[in-house]
Amino acid sequence: MKYSFSLILIIGIGMVNAAVAGDTSPTAQLKYWTDQTGAEANPIAGKLFFTQTHGKEWSCASCHGNSPLNTGKHASTNKAIPPLAPSSNPEAFTETTKIEKWFRRNCNDVLARECTPLEKANVLAYLISLTK
Repeated sequence: MKYSFSLILIIGIGMVNAAVAGDTSPTAQLKYWTDQTGAEANPIAGKLFFTQTHGKEWSCASCHGNSPLNTGKHASTNKAIPPLAPSSNPEAFTETTKIEKWFRRNCNDVLARECTPLEKANVLAYLISLTK
């Protein structure tokens, strides 16, 4: 009986870790986009991109807040949005499908088009540069 409980505990911990673990990391995702562009990511350009509007009403900061280290709030639904900076949210930028989904949606809201790989790389470089 003692061994059965230990085995169940080990399997349970493994399942939790598998559910939390993603298929990428912020630095691997950044490398993926910089490899596509052939250029270095620029965190200063990423900060400007994040905080400025681009012809539409919203900027990235409209929902994610001026500090991506903190919880944001969707501009129209008021739904809480977890921090974007990996130092505040270790799960940020760890699942490729979520990264692509949210960049596609949010870039369309901000730019009325998809972001380029360089724009994504610059924003991610900015987010990675932030520390608590």
